[in-house]
Amino acid sequence: MADGKDKLLMPHNITLKDRKHLTVSGVTDVDSFDEVTIVAYTDTGELTIKGEELKINRLNTETGELNVEGRISSLSYLDEEPAARSFFSRVFR
Repeated sequence: MADGKDKLLMPHNITLKDRKHLTVSGVTDVDSFDEVTIVAYTDTGELTIKGEELKINRLNTETGELNVEGRISSLSYLDEEPAARSFFSRVFR
């Protein structure tokens, strides 16, 4: 564990009830939030929650639990590291 690569990953699960109540486990941090977008970090990548009248009811980064209410329209992930970078992205960084 001295090199930091062997960190313990939190289990990551999503439960969505009636597109109004969202529970996410494995959340390490919330980057930004407002009534239409919540950006949360998980060990599996960045999770973007979109909808209307979104409200964070609970965020506990120690247990990794995030509870959201509102009209949820989409959930999407952005991986932390791109799987493969193109030749040009490596040359022009």
